[in-house]
Amino acid sequence: MAAKAEPIGPLNGHELAPLNTRADGSERPHGVTIVLQGSRSNSLQRDAPGEDRAAWSGKLQFFLSIIGYSVGLGNIWRFPYLCQQNGGGAFLIPFLIMLILEGIPLFLIEMAIGQKMRLGSLGVWNTIHPWLGGIGIASCVVTLFVALYYNVIITWVFFYLFNSIRLSADQLPWAHCPQDNGTAEAECTKASATVYYWYREALDASPSIDQPGAPRWWIVLYLLLAWIIVFFIVMKGIQSSGKVVYFTSLFPYVVLTIFFVRGITLPGSADGIIHMYKPKLNKLLDPTVWLDAATQVFYSFGLAFGSLIAFGSYNTPNNNCVRDVLLVSVCNALTAIYASVVIFSILGFKAFTMVEKCITKEIKILALHHINGFTLNSTQEYYEAHYPSVNSTVTAALNLTGCSMSKNLEEAAEGTGLAFIVFTQAILKLTPAPFWSIIFFLMLLSLGLGSQIGIMEGMLCTIFDIDFFKRFSKPVITGAVCTFCFFVGLIFTTGAGEYWLKMFDSFAGTIGLVVVALLEMVSVIYIYGHERFTNDIYEMTGYRPGWYWQVTWRYVGPFIVSCILLSSLIFMLLYPPTYGAWNAEEGRVEKTPYPDWVLAIAVAMILAGILPIPVVLLLRRFQCLALDVDIHQGSIRRIETTVSTKEMMSDQDSSDSEPSQPRTSAHYEDSSSSDDEILNAKYSTGTGIRLAMKPIGHNPNTFKMDVVD
Repeated sequence: MAAKAEPIGPLNGHELAPLNTRADGSERPHGVTIVLQGSRSNSLQRDAPGEDRAAWSGKLQFFLSIIGYSVGLGNIWRFPYLCQQNGGGAFLIPFLIMLILEGIPLFLIEMAIGQKMRLGSLGVWNTIHPWLGGIGIASCVVTLFVALYYNVIITWVFFYLFNSIRLSADQLPWAHCPQDNGTAEAECTKASATVYYWYREALDASPSIDQPGAPRWWIVLYLLLAWIIVFFIVMKGIQSSGKVVYFTSLFPYVVLTIFFVRGITLPGSADGIIHMYKPKLNKLLDPTVWLDAATQVFYSFGLAFGSLIAFGSYNTPNNNCVRDVLLVSVCNALTAIYASVVIFSILGFKAFTMVEKCITKEIKILALHHINGFTLNSTQEYYEAHYPSVNSTVTAALNLTGCSMSKNLEEAAEGTGLAFIVFTQAILKLTPAPFWSIIFFLMLLSLGLGSQIGIMEGMLCTIFDIDFFKRFSKPVITGAVCTFCFFVGLIFTTGAGEYWLKMFDSFAGTIGLVVVALLEMVSVIYIYGHERFTNDIYEMTGYRPGWYWQVTWRYVGPFIVSCILLSSLIFMLLYPPTYGAWNAEEGRVEKTPYPDWVLAIAVAMILAGILPIPVVLLLRRFQCLALDVDIHQGSIRRIETTVSTKEMMSDQDSSDSEPSQPRTSAHYEDSSSSDDEILNAKYSTGTGIRLAMKPIGHNPNTFKMDVVD
C-alpha cells in the first residue's frame, strides 16, 4: 500500500527525513544520505557535488596559498610586540602550548571538513545540518568587514613604497622636517620627522573621529589601485590567484633573510635580540599572557574566515590534510619567531644609534656646566661610569633623561606604529636607505596581498556556492564585490581613516570570528559527530586521529575558544575602547574614547556577524522561509547524525504543515520496506519525472535522486 507523500516545499533539507526512519518510528541501522539535485528549471541533474569544483594545479600551489594566507602582517608587527611585552622568551611557552591545544586542532577541522565535502563555508554548514546555515553567512559577513580595512593597510603600503623610490636617504620624504618656519615645522619638531610624515603627509589625520573631513585624494587613488590589483588576482578564483602565491608567499622569506644577514652584522643587534627573548618566567603567572598567546594563535592561522574551508575544498579527496596542517602550523610558528629576530636586530641597531646621539648630547650639557668632571672630549665609557653618580636634582634641572639601550628598546610599538614609524626611522640608518625601504614595503605588500587573497577567496567561495549567483561569471561577481568594498572603504581615506580602521579591527573581526570558531567546533564534533569526522579523515588520509585530537576537539579546544570569547567581552565592558587621536598642536597621540554613535556602529557590526546564526536556525526550525537559498547546485544533503542530534532531527521532521503550492511531490512504497527495497525502488514526482536512488562515489551510505532513463 503506497504511502501518501507530503508535498515538498522549500528545499530546507527536511523533506527526505522519512526515508531514514521506518513506519514504526525506529531508526534504520545505517543512516542514508539523500542528495536531491535540481536546477533552477526544476529538472534534475546527474552531477555529483564537487564534480565540477576548481582544483589546485599542484601540491606546491596549495601549500604556498595556505602559507601566504596564514603567514601575514601579524607575524611581523604583532608577534614581536607580544613577545617583548609578555615575558620575552618565556612567551614562547604559552604560545606553543596554545598552538598545540587550540590552533592545530581547529585548523584541521576546517581543512578536513572542506576537503571532505568539497564545498565552501556556507555549503558545509548547510550540509551538516540546515539549521547551521547561519554559521556560513556569519563567517562571510565578518570576512567582508575584515576585507574592507585589510586592503586599506595595503593602500598605505603602496603610498610608502612609491615614496621610497629615491636616490639617497636624505631624499626620503620622512628623513627631515619641512623647512617652512610655520606650523608644519613646529608640529614636526615637537614630534619627529617619521611621526610627522605618517600623521600629516600620509594620513593628514584629523583631530578626532567626529571631524573626518573629505577623502584625501592620494589615499583614494592608492585604494583604487589596491582593489584593482586584488580584483585581477582573485577574479578567476584559484586559477588566477594560484599563480600569484608563488611570489606573495616566497618573497617575504627572501626579504626577511636579507634583513637578517644585514641585521646581525649591525652594532646593537645582539642587544635587541637578547632584550626580546630574555625570558621573564614570572610573567607566566599572569593569566593575560596566556590569553594573549591563545588570541595570537587564533588570529595568526586565519581561523573562522571560511578561507581554510575553501582552500581545503579544492583538494582531492585523498589529500593528506593532517600532514598539511602540521607542516603549515610549524612553518607559521617558525616564521613568527624568525621575523621577531629580524625585527629586533634592526630595532637594536636603531636603539644603538639613538643612544649614541643621546650620550653625545648629554655629555655636552654636563661639560658646559662642569659637572662630575665631564668635558667635551669625555667618552661613552666615561659617561656610563659616572652618569649614575650625578645628583638627581641636577639631572632634573638640566632635563637629562639618561641614555640606555634597555630604556630605548622598551619603547615598544606594534601594528602601523611599528611598520610606518619605528621601522622607517630605523631604515634611515641603513645604507642605502631607499633600497632597504623599497624591499621592506615590498615584503609588507606581499604579506598583505597573500592574506587578502585568502580572505577574499573565503568570501567569494561562499558566494559562488549559492545557486543564484552561478548564472553570473566569476569575474562579474568578483568585480561587483571589489567595487562595493572600494566605495565603502572610502571612509578610511578621510582624515579619520586610521581611527575607523582601529575601530573595525577592534570590533568587526573579534567577537564574530570567535563565536563562529566555537560553533564550528561544536557543529563538527557534536552534531556531525566526532566518530564520523574521525572516520572521514581516516578514509581520506589513511590516518586515524588518536586521543590527542579527540581530547582537543571535544574538550580543550572549545574551552580555550570560550575563554577567549568571555575575556574579550569582559575587557570590552571593563575597559571602554579608545583610539589614538593626533594632537597637532602638541605633536603627539592622545588616547580618546569613541563617541556613542561610533560605539553604536561597532555594536551593529558585531551583531551583523552573529545574528545570522540564530536567525537562520529559527527560520528553518519553524519553516518561516518563503524563499530559501539553494546551496551548491540546488542541493542540501541530509547526512547521518549522532545521538546528540536525534532530538533535533526528529523535531524538524515532525512538521505537519503543507505548503499551499508544492513544488514537487514524491511517491514511494511503504516506508516499512527494507533498506535494500527502498534503495532499489523507483519514485515518481508530481511533474511526471521518474526518479531512482543511485550511490554517489564509493560511499554505500550516500545516494542521490536521479532521473530514470
